[in-house]
Amino acid sequence: MDVELLKTLLAHATPARSGDALAGVIAPDAASRVAAQRRLADTGLLEILETPLIDPDRDEVSALILAQHDAAAFAPIRAWSVGDLRDWLISDAADPEAIATLQWALTPEMAAAVAKISRNQDLIAIAAKRPVVSRFRTTVGLPGRLSVRIQPNHPTDDARGVAASILDGLLFGCGDAVIGINPATDSPEATVRLLRLIDELRTGLDAPIQSCVLAHVTTAIAVMERGAPVDLVFQSIAGTQGANRSFGIDLAILREAHEAALSLQRGTVGQDCMYFETGQGSALSANAHHGIDQQTLEARAYAVAREFQPLLVNTVVGFIGPEYLYDGREITRAGLEDHFCGKLLGLPMGVDVCYTNHAEADQNDMDNLLTLLGVAGVNFVMGVPGSDDVMLNYQSTSFHDAAYIRRVLAKRAAPEFEAWAQGMGLFDAAGFLVPEDGAALLADARFDRLLRAARLEIAA
Repeated sequence: MDVELLKTLLAHATPARSGDALAGVIAPDAASRVAAQRRLADTGLLEILETPLIDPDRDEVSALILAQHDAAAFAPIRAWSVGDLRDWLISDAADPEAIATLQWALTPEMAAAVAKISRNQDLIAIAAKRPVVSRFRTTVGLPGRLSVRIQPNHPTDDARGVAASILDGLLFGCGDAVIGINPATDSPEATVRLLRLIDELRTGLDAPIQSCVLAHVTTAIAVMERGAPVDLVFQSIAGTQGANRSFGIDLAILREAHEAALSLQRGTVGQDCMYFETGQGSALSANAHHGIDQQTLEARAYAVAREFQPLLVNTVVGFIGPEYLYDGREITRAGLEDHFCGKLLGLPMGVDVCYTNHAEADQNDMDNLLTLLGVAGVNFVMGVPGSDDVMLNYQSTSFHDAAYIRRVLAKRAAPEFEAWAQGMGLFDAAGFLVPEDGAALLADARFDRLLRAARLEIAA
């Protein structure tokens, strides 16, 4: 198939969104979109494999996608069309083990193509059948479990404000995915200070949690060389070499960071030590989209992520703004697409259920998406004090939202964290928050020592 024809087919088959309109690749009307979806459903998986969207000699992400492909695993579905794959995925024959065998047979473009011809319920039902488990100090992604990242951001990286947000999250049973801080400054000094703050809180409470300061990967490498207590290495990634270059990275830098973090061996139940964030529209915003629609480019970013066996992958779905996902409907669809494609490609997917204040969305839209993702088996979501990130200036999900979704869907925390929280009096025997909202923890001597340690850190 001609590469430009495949790009057009993928783009026109995508449910409408503002980013594709901005890029000039959107279907001209609904009839054209349906026609593209029908033709895409009849397109062979082999045709997609043999038609790289970007020349692999000019784009290392494309080269990586081809290098990752497992021809032996692909052989049983080599003659299938995109529609055949979709029909099989929703069938009873596609149980978790069967879907997992296709992890390296499928390319990101194949996963994206299936998403484009699927209804929301298909995206939910298929993803729910594909648990992906990762491990560091906690085991994330087990069936029946839902983890939460505490996101204790502060506009000035103030230790008191960060510590208060962490403690608030712990009292709600959050933090089993990671305590992850977006630093206000990317300096090594600030990164080390925040890492030590979290590590002191962790050891003071003897809690099975992992930390991450979401500084640039090169900053993480620098502070690891200084002996800083780095658990997870973070980086934003995208689906083209040019977009990754705009982030100041390439595959070689990611490999260096991964090897450095692995060498520290700081995990207890596993050594999955990378944390990646993605989001539809990043390649377009970097002017590195090559005429490809943003959902396909997002799926290509997952090829980068799965190369490094991460603990967490998080699509920050509504963060870039309404230029890329205009309203609650577009954000909801994108969140389900991203989670579906990531799971299909074998990634431990979480979603930052979020929007910016100038988008045509509100917290009710986020309630809807959070609930849909919970049904779909999302690995983790965000826990932000009051849903309002005062440093990044966007709206996400709160500690209260995490308690809601766990309760209504009977989802529990990661097993190691659950056992700790039960011992601290936070969770009852069933794994849910006790009615006292953590009063037992407040009375615990270790918690009192934790508070004193935080005050000493601030005084120092």
